[in-house]
Amino acid sequence: MPDDVDLPGEGPEDNDGIRQGSSVPRPPAAEDSSPSTGDRFGTAPAGSPGDAPTDTGGDQNWLLPAPATAPTPASPHRPHSMAAPNRDNDLRRTFPAFPPRTSEDARFAATWWGNAWVSALEEGALDAKRLARGRSYAEQGHVDAITVTPGLVLAYVQGSRPRPYRVQVWLRTLDDADWDRFLDLAADRTGHIAALLDKEMPQALAECGVPLLPGPGDLEPQCSCPDRGHPCKHAAALCYQTARLLDADPFVLLLLRGRGERELLDALSRLSAARAARAVQEQEPAPLPGVRASEALAPRRLPPLPAPLPAPAHPEQPPAYPASPGGPDPFALDQLATDAAARAHALLGTGRDPVGELTLWQDAVRLAAARPGSGLTAGTRALYASLAAATGRTPADLARAVAAWRQGGIEGLAVLEEPWDPPAGRFDRARPLLLAADLPAFRPWHNHLTHPRGHIQLRLGRDGLWYAYESEPGHDDWWPRGTPDLDPVGALTGLGTPTAL
Repeated sequence: MPDDVDLPGEGPEDNDGIRQGSSVPRPPAAEDSSPSTGDRFGTAPAGSPGDAPTDTGGDQNWLLPAPATAPTPASPHRPHSMAAPNRDNDLRRTFPAFPPRTSEDARFAATWWGNAWVSALEEGALDAKRLARGRSYAEQGHVDAITVTPGLVLAYVQGSRPRPYRVQVWLRTLDDADWDRFLDLAADRTGHIAALLDKEMPQALAECGVPLLPGPGDLEPQCSCPDRGHPCKHAAALCYQTARLLDADPFVLLLLRGRGERELLDALSRLSAARAARAVQEQEPAPLPGVRASEALAPRRLPPLPAPLPAPAHPEQPPAYPASPGGPDPFALDQLATDAAARAHALLGTGRDPVGELTLWQDAVRLAAARPGSGLTAGTRALYASLAAATGRTPADLARAVAAWRQGGIEGLAVLEEPWDPPAGRFDRARPLLLAADLPAFRPWHNHLTHPRGHIQLRLGRDGLWYAYESEPGHDDWWPRGTPDLDPVGALTGLGTPTAL
């Protein structure tokens, strides 16, 4: 609704000081159109109605003849804004102007305490139409920066004229007795302090008997406009915007009642510390726990330990590990989990860890040998490659060592890699036994007996067992074959008939 339309019941003057019934037409500058950003709050062009040396709030000054020369600059005393953050302190806070409100919610404020402020304004207003116009001003962003001090809210509000109006809203501050009662109630529950720090106003604290929130008639507006409504639309606009300030920070309400945020928090901190110290002093010391010396030194017999639970028949299978980008290899995790379960099961059943005394190479061979297959699958090849790289060997070396481990465990690996000189006796008796089985004379070297054609070999282990090996004739490429046996002929039996050898 434009400001140049008279509202019934607004008194002898309309919204911006033109008396009702005046035959003087309103100039274009006084129309209630939204001013531009640059001249919205007190930067109107020279010669506008706000440029008179003495501004009484009326619009009659535009009737003066315009000067023939160029327009003079705006008066340096013209009000621009309340924004002066460099002057702020604990008892003076300045807030920037709110943008236009886009919400269509019937409630202007977002919190219960903000709406309680709005209710105090609306229930104490004498003219609903002025109130509606003020709410429209607030929603359109006509209120400039707001300054809050104890008992006072101050801002410039842009009306229809280029020069904004200076608006104040007064509210009674609390006396020391009220503040003492408020601090006592706030310190009684730590949740109250935490809520205030989170910019929340607990309803129990606001309704504790100390009049924090205003009631109808507690807000006393004062505006530089000629309208004597209670409140005028400019004061109503400031009151509505103040509700938005309270939504964002309830300490604004406490500042209006007379105390700054830092002063209140310091007082609450001192009061809480004093109460805690007093509670500690009043608390009786707790008796020290203990037993009598006679009871501690009396002879006792401890009950026997419970029987151990039976070991499971076999280790369980580990769960499936999903692959994730940048995560560990699920195949490697499965390998480690399976090996850990097997070791734990052996330790539980025998009391010793079968891997505790193995070297790095022996443990790598053991891990590879526990993997089913012969190295042909992609997973097995990856395992062989990683274990060989970790031990400084080649995958072919690891594959040969795995065959020896599968043949005879750690003893089989030692037979593969550690030639030794056996004492006379069992090794010397092996050659006659082989001749008696219609086999040719094997050539001895350390603990090795090699077929004359160079494709079969027997190796005596330190455990007294004979281990059979095969190679391509003419190549020194021996691979473990068959099953170890105390009898050299028996160790060769798994490779074929003696006559075939």
